[in-house]
Amino acid sequence: MAHLNRRDLGLLVLRVGTGAVLAAHGTQKLLGWFGGSGLEGTTKAMEAMGFNPGRESAIAAGLGEAGGGALLALGLATPAAGAAAAGAMAGAVAVHAPAGFFAAAGGYEYPAFLGFTAAAIGITGAGRYSLDHATGHVLDRPWVVATAFIGTALAAAAVVGRRAAEQADDEADPEADPEPDPA
Repeated sequence: MAHLNRRDLGLLVLRVGTGAVLAAHGTQKLLGWFGGSGLEGTTKAMEAMGFNPGRESAIAAGLGEAGGGALLALGLATPAAGAAAAGAMAGAVAVHAPAGFFAAAGGYEYPAFLGFTAAAIGITGAGRYSLDHATGHVLDRPWVVATAFIGTALAAAAVVGRRAAEQADDEADPEADPEPDPA
């Protein structure tokens, strides 16, 4: 048996732990597992938080968390997995930011930690004990890292920016009725 590499073993533990937390959180959104509200409840929550369209936002957040988390845990397509999870967490940070940093006050501490951890794993790579290593790093090339993180950053900025703009419009015109009266 080959000598265990502590760095790779540490990456395995970090990847599996972070990936499992993200995957569980995402399946709450998509499937209602672990006490979650499922896609219908998440759609309503996304709309209430200002993410429109709500269903597509719920699917994107759920897939970013569940899919990104599962891929991180497996160490497969690690750059894309880390970027997807970090992008989903950027949206969560935007929601919690008005409450400040600490989670105890409803702040963004927890999603920021998950996002930074997922991003760090995506940039660092999965290590030797991973499917990326077993497949010869086919989905873990430098261009994949750059493409995944640039694409996710642009998408997250667009979604969070659109939400902020819509909220600013709503605050500027609180009397505006988003739907015309059918009568």
